[in-house]
Amino acid sequence: MGNISRRRFLKTISATSAVAASGLGLYSTQAHAAAEFTLKFANNLPITHPMNVRAKEMAAKIATDSKGRVDMQVYPNSQLGTDTDMLSQIRAGAIDYFMLSPLILGTLVADAQISGIGFAFKDYNQVWAAMDGDLGAFVRKQIAAKSTLFAFDKIWDNGYRQITNSTRPINKPEDLKGMKLRVPPSPLWTSMFRAFDAAPTSINFAEVYSALQTKIVEGQENPLAIIATAKLYEVQKYCSVTNHMWDGFWCLGNKASFEKLPKDLQDIVTRNVNEAGLKQRVDTKALNDSLVADMKTKGLVFNTTDNEAFRTKLRSAGFYEQWHKKFGPEAWAVLEKYTGKLA
Repeated sequence: MGNISRRRFLKTISATSAVAASGLGLYSTQAHAAAEFTLKFANNLPITHPMNVRAKEMAAKIATDSKGRVDMQVYPNSQLGTDTDMLSQIRAGAIDYFMLSPLILGTLVADAQISGIGFAFKDYNQVWAAMDGDLGAFVRKQIAAKSTLFAFDKIWDNGYRQITNSTRPINKPEDLKGMKLRVPPSPLWTSMFRAFDAAPTSINFAEVYSALQTKIVEGQENPLAIIATAKLYEVQKYCSVTNHMWDGFWCLGNKASFEKLPKDLQDIVTRNVNEAGLKQRVDTKALNDSLVADMKTKGLVFNTTDNEAFRTKLRSAGFYEQWHKKFGPEAWAVLEKYTGKLA
C-alpha cells in the first residue's frame, strides 16, 4: 500500500462511520472459535487514522501468516476506555497490545517520556536516528525492567504537535500566558506549558472534543492528523504550527500474554507489528503534510512561529535543567547525542 491520500482518507471516514459507533472491535480477522489465540489490540485514535488503517492490514497479515491460529482484534477510538483505563487493562492482561504515547507512558515508566522533551528534535532525521538507535533501545529497556510490559522495536509515528485554540493565534511564547490548554495526563506536558505561563489541564483524549466544545479549555495540542481525524477544527478557530514536540506511539505488549505464544507465532506478531509501524510512519507524515490546505477550507486559521523563541523561553524558565536532573546524566546524554546540546 502507498501513502494515504486525502481522497482515500475522506473516503475511509465515510465508509467506516457506521462501524465506528459499534462497541465491538472494529477489525477481527476471523471467527473466535477458529483461532488458537485471540488477541486484543487497542488504541485511542479514530478508525480513519493511519494507525488503524495499518493495524487492520497488520491483523489480516498476522492471520494469514499464522494460518488462522492468531486472531488479532483491533479496538480503535477508545472503545475499551481512556488511555488511563487501557494502560491499567494491559498491565493486568485484559488487553494484549496497546498503542500509547511515550509521554503518557511516563506516568508508569518515567524515562519513557524523554523523547517528548519540548523543541528537542529539529527534524525527522534526528527523530528516527534516536528512536531506532540508542535512545529507543534505552527506553525499551526501561519499559521492560520497570513494568509488566514490553515495547516492540519500531515506534509508530504521531507527528510533530501543533497548538489549536478558540481565542488567538500563538505567534510567540507570551501568547500562551494564561491560556487554558488541554494536555494529556503527563507531567512533562504540564511542566512545559507551565514554563510558558499557560494553564495546562490534563484531560484524556476521549473527552477532548467535548471539553473544547463546552469551553472547559480554550485549546489543545496535537499533530494535524489527529486534529483532522478527530474533527477538532469544528470547535477550534486557530492553529499555530509550533512543532513544539515530536510524539509517537509505542506498541506495548503484555509480557505474560506474549510469552504464551509459541516462538513461531511470537516471530509472526513481532515482524508484522514492526513492518506496519514503518509503513504507518510514512502514511502519518504524508497525511500531516497534506492537511493544512484541507483544514483551511474548514475555517481553521493557520500561522507559523519562530521555534528558537520558544526554546529560549524554556531555557530561561529552567525547563531543560529541571528535566536533565529528573532523567539523570546517562539518559540525558543519550538524548543529546541526537539533538545536540539542550541544557
